[in-house]
Amino acid sequence: MVRSAIKLFLLLLFLGYMMLWFMMPTKLYFEHWLPKIRANSKSTYFGQQGSTMLIYTFPILFIATLGCIYLHLGKKHGDHNVEGRVPTSKLKQPVMVKGPLGIVSWMELSFLTMFVVLLAWSTTSYLNGMFTHIDQMASRSGLLVWEAKLEMSGLTLGLVGNICLAFLFFPVTRGSSVLRLIGLSSEASIKYHIWVGHIAMTIFTAHGLCYLVFWAKTEQLSQVLKWGKIEVSNMAGEIGLVCGLGMWATSLPQIRRKLFELFYYTHHLYILFIVFFVFHVGFSYACIMLPGFYLFLIDRYLRFLQSQQRVSLVAASILPCQTVELNFCKSPEVNHGPRSIIFVNVPAISKLQWHPFTITSNSNMDTDKLSMVVKSEGRWSSDLYQKLSSPLPMDGFQVSIEGPYGPPASTHLLRHDILVLLSGGSGITPFISIIRELLFKASSGSSTRIPHILLICAFKKSIDLAMLELILPVSGTTVDISCLQLQIEAYVTREKGADEDNHKPLQTVWFKPNAIDAPVSAILGPNSWLCLGLIISSSFVMFLLLIAILSRYHNSNMVYASSATAGFYMLFMCLAIAMTANATFLWNKKQNRKRLRQIRNMDTPPVWFNNGDRELESLPYQSLLQATNVHYGERPDLKKILFERKEISVGVIASGPREMRQEVGAICSSGLAGNLQFESISFTW
Repeated sequence: MVRSAIKLFLLLLFLGYMMLWFMMPTKLYFEHWLPKIRANSKSTYFGQQGSTMLIYTFPILFIATLGCIYLHLGKKHGDHNVEGRVPTSKLKQPVMVKGPLGIVSWMELSFLTMFVVLLAWSTTSYLNGMFTHIDQMASRSGLLVWEAKLEMSGLTLGLVGNICLAFLFFPVTRGSSVLRLIGLSSEASIKYHIWVGHIAMTIFTAHGLCYLVFWAKTEQLSQVLKWGKIEVSNMAGEIGLVCGLGMWATSLPQIRRKLFELFYYTHHLYILFIVFFVFHVGFSYACIMLPGFYLFLIDRYLRFLQSQQRVSLVAASILPCQTVELNFCKSPEVNHGPRSIIFVNVPAISKLQWHPFTITSNSNMDTDKLSMVVKSEGRWSSDLYQKLSSPLPMDGFQVSIEGPYGPPASTHLLRHDILVLLSGGSGITPFISIIRELLFKASSGSSTRIPHILLICAFKKSIDLAMLELILPVSGTTVDISCLQLQIEAYVTREKGADEDNHKPLQTVWFKPNAIDAPVSAILGPNSWLCLGLIISSSFVMFLLLIAILSRYHNSNMVYASSATAGFYMLFMCLAIAMTANATFLWNKKQNRKRLRQIRNMDTPPVWFNNGDRELESLPYQSLLQATNVHYGERPDLKKILFERKEISVGVIASGPREMRQEVGAICSSGLAGNLQFESISFTW
């Protein structure tokens, strides 16, 4: 009942917040609502930004904090473990599978349409209000009417661009309670960040061009270098726009896919972009976009704290197909669902680069183990494989981790009679964790009916078939894969037959334990949502106290320039977040110290890490061979495979190359698809 009440209250609060965005460009808001709010919230301690923080910042931070409590209660009572066969909504079915937006569902298209409508409504409302008395304004300013309209159009574009900026950072806040409340994960929300980013930069670029043309036509090009002490700082806006254009240019797919490092490093210009945006418009108006960025800063700093800890890499299994499986020690409190991801940094390769990988282990079967698979497909992954497969002895291998991130529940896997998993190349890695999750449920004696699993995997060469062995439980586990209704159809597209030279056993590299290494653990401990809510609320209170002190000193002693005041406020925000996050982190670290000491004192590797002992004559391996059919020199006929099963409930999950996912999406979205429910797995890093 408590969670239901919280959920209803959050829904009403969110609807009210969204209504505010639609009312913001209207005369009713500017002439009646806003003056009353400012009059009632006028304070000596918070100044002009007091009302804007109350209107725009406080509601979202309150939603995020209350959402943390809601999620903590759900985790405490295990609500995510409720299983059932609830039909998947048709709104999640793909409606667009090709084009610049990628694979888009009906629900995503609906929300995208509403967002575009919001932007269009705001644009027309602002222009309508500004153009009402444009003739008189032009006459007073000594401008031509079209010049005055151009200036007002540029201002309108700036105001509308700020709406995009307000939503830009929510999708990239990986540990966000807001995303989890609406059923999204950070890895699935990256495309929303891309969409909003493209729209924002298009609008901001047009905003800048309007003013450049206006200044050129009215002989005011000196305005380009203006840095006002109180008014808008033009030069700050131009610097911010240049930083945004740099990020925008390198984020285009043609550049990002070929020059990922260039994209990765230039994207750190977001710091300068935001700083100079605040200098440009002033901190008071920047409070409109502050909530999303504030939550992002908290998440980013917590990830920084986690990344400073070296994790315990126990073993690496070297596959003959230029693939390596990394096995880490983890705390039992870390629970992750199928398809969860972690970000990995290897300082020996690059101290700055972080790469996402799917977790292949199962937190139910492997309570103190975390595994991931890396296939050599780029410079970073190739360097990793070369270092681990080197014949030279290695005493240790330094690795840092952020995460895990992803949905904790797996109930959607049980909604169908058949689960069809379609993968291409290294796209099979998310399905390893899915199969292991269903294997655990099937072997645990649960009364829940487990769907039949059909794994369709395509590889270029037969040597890549070695990746199928990773599905097997490692030595030390008691589950048997034969208890699962599993059928594997493997396709080797570039070879006509099996190559006997490719059947090489896995090689395992063991690493000596290091005293400074720690197991993978939750950054905020087992009560992570509660701790996150505490950080959000306490840091914001501390931030307000620091603002109040500065405002009081400002009023009684000296006057600061607008940019200096904005700089102080940004510094206070960072200090408040750093102090509260550090205090919470250190407290949790103290609570986990005893457990970490026990793990560090292990003299021998745990039995569950003995991946080198996957016995080729064992019953699980023989069961895997019996369930596997290998097809050489051909590609899977996806239409035939899917349409044969359209009369029953079929869940289809595709992972791999974009073209393959689009083809599957087109089949599932066609009128002949029947009961096919489609889901795509992709990473756009």
